[in-house]
Amino acid sequence: MAKSEKKAAAKAVSGKATRDKSAKGTAVTEPAESSNVWLYMVGAAVAAVLVGVGVYWWQSSSGTMSPGEKKDPDIAELMAPGPLPDISLGMEDAPNTIVEYASMTCPHCALFHKVVLPELEKKYIDTGQARLILREFPLDGLAVAAFMLARCSGPDRYYPMVSALFETQPTWAVPGAEGKEKLLLIARQAGFSKEKFDQCLADKELFNKIVETRTRANEKFGVDSTPSFFVNGKRLTGEHTLQDFETALGGGTAPAAGAASPAGDTPSQPEGTPDQ
Repeated sequence: MAKSEKKAAAKAVSGKATRDKSAKGTAVTEPAESSNVWLYMVGAAVAAVLVGVGVYWWQSSSGTMSPGEKKDPDIAELMAPGPLPDISLGMEDAPNTIVEYASMTCPHCALFHKVVLPELEKKYIDTGQARLILREFPLDGLAVAAFMLARCSGPDRYYPMVSALFETQPTWAVPGAEGKEKLLLIARQAGFSKEKFDQCLADKELFNKIVETRTRANEKFGVDSTPSFFVNGKRLTGEHTLQDFETALGGGTAPAAGAASPAGDTPSQPEGTPDQ
């Protein structure tokens, strides 16, 4: 996707939102109290249908999610096809691949996309040296809805929609029904009709695949906070600043995109699927 197209589409959706360049270098690691996944278990989640919309919300659970080991995953397994097709930002044949797991309601994920990502684009992505793959790891029901809207926008508008949602996050990432109402306003600016909005958020198959993407990341790759990054299969440590990425991209072999998934890697069907 061309950088100019991405920025133009994001601007059209987010209005006067601009990137906060003054925060450059700020740590973007999600703190434990806000990024930790303990409150929103996939396995014990109870889903409910929003009246008039049909989006399925996760409810708080007293259980916990047991993350996988904190070790670098097998590259072929990390890059194997998942429940949802990967959408790349940058050239498909770039020699380096950054995999990001994020939540649309995570403030530090928004900070990364507004501050660090533009620098990564300028230095690595736009020059063909790296590509970025964003994968869904929602921390709450509103984040699920936001990701569903991004997916319903289509592959060409996925990143512009994600960018617009991160740019405007403070206006819609609010508790209760107001959050859904604010999302509708953002979606309308992106070209969604009320009917298309409702149909998207009522897509049970898409909902389940986003849940499976999150479950797989947690169980297979030890993801338990957002944002989490893997650079050429290596878990990125540090504060997720541009310098951290520069260090990680200093060498290494790019992952084999589209490698076949070994037997048994398909995430199991989560319990508590949405009610009809």
